[in-house]
Amino acid sequence: MTAVAPARGRRRVRARVEGTVQGVGFRPFVYRLASELGVSGHVFNDARGVVVEAEADGQALANFLERLAADAPALASVERVSVRELPCAGPGGFSIRESPGAGEPSALVSADAATCEDCLAELLDPGDRRYRYPFINCTNCGPRFTIVRGVPYDRPLTTMASFTMCAACQAEYDDPADRRFHAQPNACGECGPGLSVPLDTVASALHAGAVVAVKGVGGFHLACLASDEATVARLRSRKHREDKPFALMIPSVEAARSLADVSPEDEALLVSRERPIVLLPRRRGAAVAPSVAPLSPELGLMLPYSPLHHLLLADVGEPLVMTSGNVSDEPIAYRDEDALERLAGIADLFLLHDRPIATRTDDSVVRTVAVGGERRPLLLRRSRGHVPAGLPLPRRARRHILACGAELKNTFCVAKGERVWVGHHVGDLENFETLRSFTDGIEHFKRLFAVRPEVVACDLHPEYLSTKYAHDLDGVELVEVQHHHAHLAACLAEHGEVGPALGAIYDGTGYGSDGNIWGGELLFGGLTGFQRVGHLLPVRLPGGVAAIRQPWRMACAWLVTTFGDYPEPPATLAEHDWDAVRALAHSGLASPWTTSMGRLFDAVAALCGIRSEVNYEGQAAVELEAACDPAERRSYPLAEDGGVLDARPTIAALLDDLATGTAVGRVAARFHNAVAEATAAACAARSATVVLSGGVFQNRRLLETTAERLASAGVRVLTPRLLPPNDGGVSYGQAAIAAARQ
Repeated sequence: MTAVAPARGRRRVRARVEGTVQGVGFRPFVYRLASELGVSGHVFNDARGVVVEAEADGQALANFLERLAADAPALASVERVSVRELPCAGPGGFSIRESPGAGEPSALVSADAATCEDCLAELLDPGDRRYRYPFINCTNCGPRFTIVRGVPYDRPLTTMASFTMCAACQAEYDDPADRRFHAQPNACGECGPGLSVPLDTVASALHAGAVVAVKGVGGFHLACLASDEATVARLRSRKHREDKPFALMIPSVEAARSLADVSPEDEALLVSRERPIVLLPRRRGAAVAPSVAPLSPELGLMLPYSPLHHLLLADVGEPLVMTSGNVSDEPIAYRDEDALERLAGIADLFLLHDRPIATRTDDSVVRTVAVGGERRPLLLRRSRGHVPAGLPLPRRARRHILACGAELKNTFCVAKGERVWVGHHVGDLENFETLRSFTDGIEHFKRLFAVRPEVVACDLHPEYLSTKYAHDLDGVELVEVQHHHAHLAACLAEHGEVGPALGAIYDGTGYGSDGNIWGGELLFGGLTGFQRVGHLLPVRLPGGVAAIRQPWRMACAWLVTTFGDYPEPPATLAEHDWDAVRALAHSGLASPWTTSMGRLFDAVAALCGIRSEVNYEGQAAVELEAACDPAERRSYPLAEDGGVLDARPTIAALLDDLATGTAVGRVAARFHNAVAEATAAACAARSATVVLSGGVFQNRRLLETTAERLASAGVRVLTPRLLPPNDGGVSYGQAAIAAARQ
């Protein structure tokens, strides 16, 4: 903030306020503050943020400017207040003016926020005129990003533009003392959006065993009773989602505690304005259908975040499955006509409303981890509630940047100057619908933030659809970024650092600089470059992509690599075509080399009899982590030799344990401990600062154990905080690298 010292006499200034200051009640706050301090002038939104002209005696003006940031509304984030002197205009009142339409947009659009306590009280008050109105909101809560079509954030540039406020709502909107003063989505049952089906009809259908498609804030959910095994199993069959856990929506923290163990840090996440899905340890005997989360010791729980959800949960009276409204591998539906077509074979009933959704936005997903002496959030999916909050760039971008991200868990981002806007979760770019969601999202962000890409960053992998999209763009400079370097850069950049540091970057698949498939990498470097100083021992990926879907193939590859040959399969894998895959592992036919740590976890899961084939990405590793005996402290040998992490002794030792009847939980834990200890030892010998990132470090046990070992060795550990460690953070890393290279 530019400081303005108190001065004698009357002064007038123009203050530009930048940050997340539109759609969060900032102008009404300024109005009330000016009225309190006797300041005259006006305030308005423009394309860059909020502009205030303020005139008062010196001390009053200084207090006013100081409190612009210090006392800002809860949803606001003031990043900068710049001030310049103006000639005095004389005493007068203070007003909120209309926003000018000109100028290049750079204001930060705020994320959607959960229903505030004031609105919730009105929603449930029979004497209030908005009693049970499912679209109640105010300047402190409600939809923002998902209804925005452009900036500045004013009603004509939102999906509420077609709803004309009634006299009562208009009076609130115009009253500076009202909580809805200039609340852009303001409406009531007389003038605002409405539902297609009465909620009591929906509640009755759910109790009768129906699957209901519910149009929410950022898209459609598929809902059913969480306790009804027959309906949950039917939903799985219709959605083609064999094993991946369903998220649950529960009415309260108390309800969450009846189903899962909830720490104070978990509770803070559950009740936060972002309202993510929080992964929590399932309580023994939790009253949910077995098909909700088969084979998982965790439940994904979230509290209602819209008034519609609050009413639905209250009317039903028990937890609901609330999973994304799509067929597996497709993006969620968010337009009525699309949902009615794509979800017709899944949903028995549709609960629609007539407020359009501008941008589809999935629920965010988070778990807590204990790293560096604190229990803190680890984002697994950053979307609704977080997007489109901007992130800083440690090196200023001199030209506008688009970064296209990876293939799986895709996000894109746009950047200019000192700021990056990382997009919402797009998903896996494996079909036309998801690719269209990706391209539509890019165009929307370019408009919102006035980014005209001059530099486009993408992954090295030539077959990624995001890479092909980047290569097809004309008139731009193309920057190709190695996948694991992007992971390293993303973590450094969000901590405001440029490196160098050593990154242990572990994931499933990434195209290496040598043309091979990387995934268990030790990289030393920073934003401008890196050296590969270590990696997991390379093994064959028998059958290529088939080995990702069938972890037993990786078990075969590791056994062949460890023992030279392995003619007979272990008993847990006897039903598979062992000889054919063993021949691939020997010959290398259709079997590229890989250093993937994710595939090593797959191999161990298969050897343990936990998972020989997967139905969703990362399933084998997730179930291997879940099997770990938390009390086990021993580990298998896994040493580094000349920069190579050699897991052959690990495989041999765990195979011996399995042969002698050692419990699978102890074997799984010893394997995790081995990877953590070997990683920590290799990193501590090379650098005083270590980054732990990549999708494998979503594994709580691995992350916590590795970080603890490094801290004990006096090493500074950096892990992702603002973005996921998985490929959801890759686009940000690409943008940071592209900016640093300009």
